[in-house]
Amino acid sequence: MKTLFLIFSHTLTPEQVLDAEASLGASEFIGLPPDLQTLFSQVPADLESLQQYLRPIFNWIDQNASDNDDYVLIQGDFGATYLLVDYCKTFGYAIPIYATTERAVINETQEDGSVTVQRIFRHKRFRKY
Repeated sequence: MKTLFLIFSHTLTPEQVLDAEASLGASEFIGLPPDLQTLFSQVPADLESLQQYLRPIFNWIDQNASDNDDYVLIQGDFGATYLLVDYCKTFGYAIPIYATTERAVINETQEDGSVTVQRIFRHKRFRKY
């Protein structure tokens, strides 16, 4: 069975877990340690480059996600995501993937004429970068 490493800011939904088990053959799910999770979830907008900032996550990938038969779910800040996906592909590490969703939008007109918008996201599948 395979491992799915999690580099993203959310928790897998039960639907995503079932899909990862069925479509990817994942049996183990490993997230970032708390300090790296905070680092990834709070990428500063004022940095010129993210290379040094992401170094601890690159090191974590080196130590944990180097098997190219495993998967790594990477979603978050666009620049950080790009660099981490590129890193995994460059070194032949775990296969980088992302989750796709279907979106439904419900518009409800209120008595005062304002409109309340509700967006519903439902997991559809995982896709390779």
